Amino acid sequence: MKKHFLHVPLWTFLSLALWMTGCSDDNDYADVDGQSPTLAFTAQHVQSATGRTFTVAGKVTDADGIATIRLVCSDLYLDKTIDLIEIYGEPQTSYDLSYNFTTKANELGERFTIAVTVTDVGGRSVTQDVLVTMDGDFENPTFVSGAPDDGGLLPVILREGETPTLELNIALSDDRGLDYIEVDIEGIDGFPDRKELNAQAEGTYTRTVTFPFDVQEYSYTVAVADTAGKIVTRAATINVTDVMDYEKMYLSDVATEAELTADVFGVPMCIDHTGEYQYQAIYYNAQAGTEVYFLPVASSFSVRYGINSSDESRLTNDPALLTPFILDEPNAYYVINIDILNLTYEFVKTYPASEAQDPWPTSMVYGTATMDKWNDGGSTMMDFTFGLTSTNPTEVVAFTQDTTNPHIFYSEPMDLASGEQMNFIIHNYHTDQWWNFVRWCSISDTDLDVFGYYTGSAFKNPDYTGPTNQNDVWSKPTVTTGGTYRFYFDSHLGRAKLIRE
Repeated sequence: MKKHFLHVPLWTFLSLALWMTGCSDDNDYADVDGQSPTLAFTAQHVQSATGRTFTVAGKVTDADGIATIRLVCSDLYLDKTIDLIEIYGEPQTSYDLSYNFTTKANELGERFTIAVTVTDVGGRSVTQDVLVTMDGDFENPTFVSGAPDDGGLLPVILREGETPTLELNIALSDDRGLDYIEVDIEGIDGFPDRKELNAQAEGTYTRTVTFPFDVQEYSYTVAVADTAGKIVTRAATINVTDVMDYEKMYLSDVATEAELTADVFGVPMCIDHTGEYQYQAIYYNAQAGTEVYFLPVASSFSVRYGINSSDESRLTNDPALLTPFILDEPNAYYVINIDILNLTYEFVKTYPASEAQDPWPTSMVYGTATMDKWNDGGSTMMDFTFGLTSTNPTEVVAFTQDTTNPHIFYSEPMDLASGEQMNFIIHNYHTDQWWNFVRWCSISDTDLDVFGYYTGSAFKNPDYTGPTNQNDVWSKPTVTTGGTYRFYFDSHLGRAKLIRE
């Protein structure tokens, strides 16, 4: 077989070699000190948790110029090279490293080591490790029940022949571990009082507090700390009084005090303050045998008004005589008046759900094409539905209408995180534009006791006598405890609640 050779003159190779040498001069970086890079981490132990983002951060320096930074952890499937020359067009003598990484929500590992290698333009490198553990504490300790509302008023009622007392029964929890609870009532012997909780996930504080038989107010604070040093404090006022005209009164249909605080809002239900010491509740009773009480404090059973067992024609707040109101008529609205000064009550009336009025015209039927799409009296109609929106009417997810009571609506289950601040109004769905055909707003962005029908709504029922609201308010409640919740709304009463599934 004949072999073929390429005959090229020697001067061609020499020219090529000189040309390549000349080009390499442009990519060479002269040593300044010839030393290896330095790497100083902000923290060499990073505490995180599954499904969360952590940051590897630090200061990288090198007088010759940093070329690359590589982060490697095979257990996390992490292999990331940060090429500074590619990013900036030239090496950097100083660089603030800040690399974010999100672990999987189902990550099983507890400890991970990330090797961080810094290489300079001279090929010199240094490697240091960052330890990442899944034991981070990102949640505040939680008052499960029994703690006062921050800024609230807690009454202690004076009764002739009895020593005024207050039963404290506070339940607490934390995702990692509780450190202590400290309770202080200024002017009362034995306070402040601190109880160590020894890293328990759940804890309680119980105590019977005795007060002088005098009308007086006391400053009351409760602080709970977890083992990571996070502290949550509530401050309230204890009012020792014979009777007081409470700004708000609530109807409770739940059996335990813990249920009063298990919701995001709406439990118990705020009722109307109709005059001095006088209140009126309009309540939908879904089934016979419902037991209800009236509470001046939304988060506590410390004071409850109910029927006097020794004289059932009278109201009482005496725990020894207290019995509930029992509502026996199902699928009906009850109207109940109470007078806490004269300790009287009255069942004013009941009426069936079929007689209740909604704020929109009766010609509009939920879920059917009965809404004038452009509000111009034309023939273009669309399905009339409404629900929650955080953005605009095109993103409203329509409520489901209850089959027994057409004034009750509810949402699909929603997953909410601890500390999450919501932002919503109740509004009609629309395919194209922002039209206030029907709309409900809360009293303020954080007072969600009543959702008034927005007076700027296009559709109105002249027979509707329920609450209205002229302010364009977006509700912004904060979720205390994460979980799955469902939103319920009574369009006749203008009352809503967001409760755990």
